[in-house]
Amino acid sequence: MHFVIKLFPEIIIKSPPVRKRFIKQLRSNLQRLIRDRGHSAEVRSQWDKIEVLVADESTECIELVQRLLATTPGIANFSQVSEHPLGNFDQVADLLWPIYGEAISHQTFCVRIKRTGKHDFRSVEAEREIGGRLFQRAGSATVKLKDPDVQISLEIRGQQLFVMEKTTQGLGGFPLGTQEAVMSLVSGGFDSTVASYLTMKRGLRTHFCFFNLGGRAHELGVKEVAWYLWDKYGSSHRVKFITVPFEDVVAEILTKVDNSQMGVVLKRMMYRAGAEVTKAWNVDAMVTGEAVAQVSSQTLPNLAVIDAVTDVLTLRPLITMDKNDIIKIARNIGTEDFAANMPEYCGVISVKPTTRAKPERIEREEANFDFDILENAISNRREENIDEMMADLVELPTVETFSSPQPEMIILDIRHPDEVLRKPLNAGSAEVATAPFFSLQKSFKSLDPSRHYLLYCDKGVMSRLHAELLREEGFENLGLYAPKS
Repeated sequence: MHFVIKLFPEIIIKSPPVRKRFIKQLRSNLQRLIRDRGHSAEVRSQWDKIEVLVADESTECIELVQRLLATTPGIANFSQVSEHPLGNFDQVADLLWPIYGEAISHQTFCVRIKRTGKHDFRSVEAEREIGGRLFQRAGSATVKLKDPDVQISLEIRGQQLFVMEKTTQGLGGFPLGTQEAVMSLVSGGFDSTVASYLTMKRGLRTHFCFFNLGGRAHELGVKEVAWYLWDKYGSSHRVKFITVPFEDVVAEILTKVDNSQMGVVLKRMMYRAGAEVTKAWNVDAMVTGEAVAQVSSQTLPNLAVIDAVTDVLTLRPLITMDKNDIIKIARNIGTEDFAANMPEYCGVISVKPTTRAKPERIEREEANFDFDILENAISNRREENIDEMMADLVELPTVETFSSPQPEMIILDIRHPDEVLRKPLNAGSAEVATAPFFSLQKSFKSLDPSRHYLLYCDKGVMSRLHAELLREEGFENLGLYAPKS
C-alpha cells in the first residue's frame, strides 16, 4: 500500500535547513512508529511531501498505518494512493468513476495533475479532458477550479498513473523531537491532558510529572491517561512518568496554613517540586493546564505569586481558552472519558479562597511550613519510562486466570471503546460485556454480585491492575481472561 503525506504548512515556509531537518525528523518518527508495531515500510522524503510504502497489504496493517498517520504530529493530510498503467483519457476516466463518481455528485470538483516525463499532452490539457469526461457522466456535478468541494488529485510519472483515492486529515503541528522537551504537570483532568496533547502536537517531547494526593486509584487513573496520550500521539519518543508523593505535603498545609491561602500555597509547593524535577532531567519548561480565572488559584494575581517561586519557564497552552472548548478537544482526542471518571481525592479545599494573593501574606504562611517534608517528597519521587510503567505496577495476589471462556462466567472487555470497535473480542458462545477500564471502578459496583466476571484486555496489564483494585475493595467474584495467542 502506498501513502502520500502532505506536510503541515508551517513546515513548508521554514528556511531550507530547518525544513530539511523537520522532514528528516518526521520521516524518522514514522519509521520508528511502524517498526515498533511489528511492520516494515519504506519511508521516502521529498521537498514537499513524504511517501510511505507498506509491503504488507493486509487490512489490519493498512488500518494500523492509517491510524498512525492520522495521529502523528507534522502531517497536514495524507492520501492513500493506487498505481495503474497510464492509459488514454477515456481509460483514466473509466478508472476514476468508481472511486469519485458518488463523491462529486451534486458537488463542485476539479482535476489536478502533477506530471513528470515525456507525453504528447500537457498537464492542463489532461486535467480538462479527464474532468470533462467525469462531468458528462455525473450530470449533477459542477466544475470549479478554485476551492472546489472535491479535488481529484493525480500524478503521472512516465507511463504510470497514481490516483489519490482517499485523503485523510492529519494533526498538523510540528514533528515530535523538532522542539525541546517539556515537563507536563498532569493531574488526569480535562485541562492538564489537553495541555499535554497540545505540546506534543507542537513537536515538544512531553514528559509527565504527577503529584499524588489521593493514593493508588488516582495514580493508576493518571498513569492510564498519560500512557494513552503518549501511545496515541507521542510514542515515537520515549518519555518519563514521574510520581511525587504529596500526601504529607497536603497534610502539612492543612495544619499549618490559613484556610484562605491553602490553594495558592499548594500550587507553589507543586511548582517548587516540579521545577526541581524539570531541572534534574535538563528539561526546558514546565507545562500546566491553567486557564485565566477558571478556578480561584488561576486569577492573574495568584498566578503571579505562584510563578514567583521558580525561574523555570511555565507554558500554559490553555490560558485564554473556555472550558467548553477544552472539553471539546478532550472529546476529540479521546481523553474526555478518562477525565470524567478520574478517581476523586481529598485535597486542599478552601472555604473562601483568596483571588488576590499578596506575596508577603503567602510568605508569612509558608514560614510555618516544614520544608523538609517537601524535600522528602521530591527525594522520594518515582521515575519510570512510560512504556514500562504499567507493567511495573502489577503486584497482585493470586488472581485466577483462564485461557478459555468458562461456563456461567461473563467476560468483561475493559479495553477503550475505540479498540473494542476496531477489534471485537471473539469468545465463541460466551457472554461478553463491555466496561471501559476508565469507568470500571464505578461500573463494577452496579453489576450482579451473584455472577462471576473475567476481566479482559489485549496485553493483560490493565485487567490485572483493575483486578487488584477491585480485590482491595472487597470484590471476590472476578478473575482474568487471557486467551492464548
